[in-house]
Amino acid sequence: MDILPPLHDSALEKTAFTHRSALNEFPDFTESNERLEFLGDAVLELSASKYLYENFPQDPEGTLTNYRSSLVKTTTLAKLAASLGMGQRLILSKGEVQGGGRTNTALLANTFEAYIGALYLDQGFETVDVFLRAHLYPLLEGIRSKNLHKDAKSKLQEYLQSQHEEPPVYIVTKEDGPAHQRLFEVSLQVKGKEIATAEGKTKQDAQQTAATKALEILGKT
Repeated sequence: MDILPPLHDSALEKTAFTHRSALNEFPDFTESNERLEFLGDAVLELSASKYLYENFPQDPEGTLTNYRSSLVKTTTLAKLAASLGMGQRLILSKGEVQGGGRTNTALLANTFEAYIGALYLDQGFETVDVFLRAHLYPLLEGIRSKNLHKDAKSKLQEYLQSQHEEPPVYIVTKEDGPAHQRLFEVSLQVKGKEIATAEGKTKQDAQQTAATKALEILGKT
């Protein structure tokens, strides 16, 4: 397990790991990590864009966009957050803990973004950039070698067509969270049979993640 760099501001660090469910059980906790997540999302996108622009000068804008999408998508961030031990540091309500919140893909990805936002406020953009270059961007090699940066929905559709199967259907099975921070759960089905499920901050994100999972199940990654 990697060691997560501590923040100088302990209060900011606590906020970065505080899920909104904890506010109801801990009266002295006044803010969740949602605002930091909002900031971290923007900082992460800027850092990733800068890294890709500098390191892939021959690639067109569309390819860079696909690389960035693969790096910052929910499943990628969640796996990295788990490897950094963020799930164990999450401050959750008892209900969220019992419901598997510490290993929840969406919660882990959101927490990673919140930590990035906090690290930016605490130590600046360059520190964030160094951290991401050490932990996140090395994952790009595997993404490129397996063509994971390509549109998973299109890849799945093409594969199913080649097998003379019906196209996949994506059904939203759950919507949760406040208006500014919705969480969508999607069921990917073929001929009425569920192949994979996934969560995302947008329907498109959830659909892409579900398609990626389906490709993995089918052995096509």
